[in-house]
Order: sequence, then structure tokens, then C-alpha cells
Amino acid sequence: MILAGGQGSRLAPLTLKRSKPAVPFGSKYRIIDFAINNFINSGVFSIYVLTQYKAQSLTEHIQRGWRFGTFLQDYFITLVPAQMYRYEELGAVWYRGTADAVYQNMHLIDNFDADYVAIFSGDHIYKMNVEHMLQAHIDARADVTIAAYPMAQSQAHQFGVMHVDDRWKITDFLEKPKDPPSIPGQEGLSLTSMGNYIFSRRALEELLHTSISGNEEGFDFGHDVIPRALSDGYHVQAYDFHRNPVPGQTGPNLYWRDVGTLDAYFEASLDLVSVNPEFDIYNPEWPLRTSSEFSPPAKFVHEAEGRKGQAFNTIMAGGVIISGGTVRDSVLGRNVRTHSYSLVESCVLFDNVEVGRHSHLRRVIVDKDVTIPPGTKIGLNPEEDLARGFTITESGVTVVPKSYTF
Repeated sequence: MILAGGQGSRLAPLTLKRSKPAVPFGSKYRIIDFAINNFINSGVFSIYVLTQYKAQSLTEHIQRGWRFGTFLQDYFITLVPAQMYRYEELGAVWYRGTADAVYQNMHLIDNFDADYVAIFSGDHIYKMNVEHMLQAHIDARADVTIAAYPMAQSQAHQFGVMHVDDRWKITDFLEKPKDPPSIPGQEGLSLTSMGNYIFSRRALEELLHTSISGNEEGFDFGHDVIPRALSDGYHVQAYDFHRNPVPGQTGPNLYWRDVGTLDAYFEASLDLVSVNPEFDIYNPEWPLRTSSEFSPPAKFVHEAEGRKGQAFNTIMAGGVIISGGTVRDSVLGRNVRTHSYSLVESCVLFDNVEVGRHSHLRRVIVDKDVTIPPGTKIGLNPEEDLARGFTITESGVTVVPKSYTF
């Protein structure tokens, strides 16, 4: 089960019309694609995607791009919107937390007769061999296993933090503590939860029933269910993400990004164009699939002095035309067009963005379907950008919203 209902308010304006898992990333992908690919590449083909806020864009993406054949009942990627299956006495009730989202859909687990349930977040960027984590869960005879990531102590207050013994059995769990404890012997680091869980089915049913049924609180895994599991004596195990083996990748598995803020999103996007990116999307042993768009090939045109179509340290999707302009250190979505004498530097341009002649963009995110008039400068004068209604982040990245009209 992939939890994909997050609002992603800190990513606004990119999330004004879509949920966080539906935000484009890496030229041709959506954030949700990385969680789905982790399951598919791990041999897990029975997937429910739980949606809630602003789900139309995500729904269309899943329906168009993620389909198996119809003959094998155990191979499916199915969307599950909030449907008010429980709490009839309360009337219409949306998902009130991560645990409640699963609790309201326990009938799906019953129908599938699952032995184990993997409950993963749908809004992070990473690669993970889920099969290896499942085997660790089985070998430890755990009731619950939580993927764990060592993080700088200064940032850990945004996540669940856990204490473990020498066998990585969790002894304490603190959800978003103000003063996160460090890992013993590793000052400056805290062991944080990635929000990825594997439950043995019996434990999941018991814990959700105890935590949620008849209560007005207890709707979140990190805040409610995991602490209850520890207090009730369940075996809760931590799984060391750094030990997760990804085929075709050497060394420890170190990359995991929340991209929960515009600056984090921008930084992760531009990492992709570096010579040796932290996150490698070119691993044939761990293919990254997404929806198929029948775009024509990218094209570079014009080679006159002072008017050359060229791009450096850039990734781009199909349908891009670099027409006599220059693009550097950027990520371009489908059907982007940059016209003659334009300059695009360190930018993320979503699908169907057109950059007019003599325009200059620097450190800018432009959402879909925006036509930038000739001679426009964005990212060079903060006062002008603010006057246009653009968002400017703490690090000075300018964000142009979807379908903006100049």
C-alpha cells in the first residue's frame, strides 16, 4: 500500500493543483513513480495507491501509465480514494492519518488474503529493494519492521526518531521530537524513520483495531501505532536502509530525499544533471518506468555565430526543441521550447513551457503550460519577480506557477 494522499503544502505553488506525489521530477517522472518502481523492481506486483487531496493529476497519471494485463489477478496497481467505508455513525469521514487510511481499507487486505503488508510513503525520492527488507522482517520474526535512515541530528526533528539495541530491535520511538536523541557513539546523527513499514498481517489488524476502533485519536503510524506496538510488547524491528542492496549499484544505499520544500526539490532536481549524481537514473538493472508519452525526439537547431541551439549538463524529455538558445545545468520536461538568443541557467522547466527570444532565466522552476514572452528576465531581479506574484524561496529560487499568464 502506497500512501499518496499528502497535500505537500510546503511545495506550493507546485501543489496548488496537484498532490505532492504527483509533482513532476527528473524531466519525465512523477514523485510517485519512484515508490512504484521500487515495488515492481522488487517483484511486488500487488499494489494499492491510497489517494486523497487534489488527486486528479495523480489519478490520470496512474491510469494512463501504470497498468498490468487483466488476466493475472495478483498483478495490479489500483487507486484507492477515501470512500468512507468505516465510521458510519460519524457520517462522511476522510482519511484522518496514515494509519486511518489503511484501517479504512482493511477489507482490501482481507480480500487479497495477504500474509505481509508493506506500507510505504509515496512522496520520497530513493531506490529500495523491498524484497530484502521483507526477508529481514521474516528472519527477525518481527511483527513490524521500519526502514531506518541515519540523519543529521539538526534535521531529525521533522521525522520519527528511534532507539535500537545491538540487534536493531527498536526499544523506543519518538515522533518528531523537539530535541532528537543521537545514535549512541555517533554524535550528531539520529536514527530516523523513513515512513516505510512492513507489518505481519495479524499484528497490523490487532494494532489498527486497538489504536483506532472507537477512539477519537490514534490515526497515525508514527505518532500512535508504533508507540502502542512497543508498549504492548510487539516485536518492532529497525531495518538499516544503508544495507539495502540495489542491483547495479555499488556501495551502501545512501540516497533518500523527502523533497518536502521547494529548496530541497530544486537541489535534488539539479543533482541529476551533475557528472556523478548522487541519484543515478541510468541504472539498467534498476529501470525507472513512468507513463508513456508519445513525444518526438529532442532537437537542437541553428548553428550560426551567436545563434546556436546548445545545452550543457542538462537532461530533457521528448519533444524538446532548443532553437538557437543556450541551456545550462537544467532539467527540461516534455515539449519544452527555447527560442533563439534565450539563456536558461540552472532551471527546472515542466512540460509545455516556451521561452521567448532574448529571455534569460536563472535558478527558476516553471510549472506546466507557461509561455514566457520575448525579452523576459526571471530570477535576476527579486523585486520584479515578487511584483509578478512569483514565489521566491529562502535560497533565492523563483517559482512560476502553472498556466501563469504574463
